[in-house]
Amino acid sequence: MAVTAEQKKMLVQKYGKNEKDTGNTEVQIAVLSAEIKNLSEHLQKFPKDYKSLRGLQRLIGKRKALLVYLHRKNPERYHAITKELGL
Repeated sequence: MAVTAEQKKMLVQKYGKNEKDTGNTEVQIAVLSAEIKNLSEHLQKFPKDYKSLRGLQRLIGKRKALLVYLHRKNPERYHAITKELGL
């Protein structure tokens, strides 16, 4: 269910300024989006897994807060990341 280290490393390289830039807002949004995707697939197989559903809701809330922050600080980067991730 969780994003593997290799997947996270690829996302950091793609959206970060360098390979150790894990705190960048775009990187955090991309990692959360990958985790949300994996958890959504899990919940389609196991719809009564309510603890995972709660975790999914928390991840969606975190991603939404980061998107609001990014939109407020830099609307161009916000539009670019949402278009690229398909949000």
